[in-house]
Amino acid sequence: MDFVSIRIITADIQRLVGFYERVTGIAPKWSTEDFAEIVTPHGVLAIAHERTMKLFAQGAASPGANRSVILELKVDDVDATSQRIAPHLGDVLQPPTTMPWGNRSLLFRDPDGNLVNFFTPVTDAAKQRAARS
Repeated sequence: MDFVSIRIITADIQRLVGFYERVTGIAPKWSTEDFAEIVTPHGVLAIAHERTMKLFAQGAASPGANRSVILELKVDDVDATSQRIAPHLGDVLQPPTTMPWGNRSLLFRDPDGNLVNFFTPVTDAAKQRAARS
């Protein structure tokens, strides 16, 4: 088995894709007007309009309803990234903070309310764990 992507269902795909393009610095790859991907070296953040759920199981996903998943993206320098993306963030829950497990993390919500954690491993143990992934 291979983990490939995570998909966010949204009611406003232009807004959400634009947000992720600004905070990641990665240009989206659009397949249709209802589906785009932010492709990173280790996985894909797929973003789809709620209309796409008609193709799966209509009503199975509700835009803006997530309260249990955190999207985590490793960055080279979370402090510098935090400063760069600050104008694009509305709801910052935690400024860059060094966590007990050795990552320095910035926790915020995207425009749909999904939790996002940008982090940088800062301790030797955290760097070793990151090197294995």
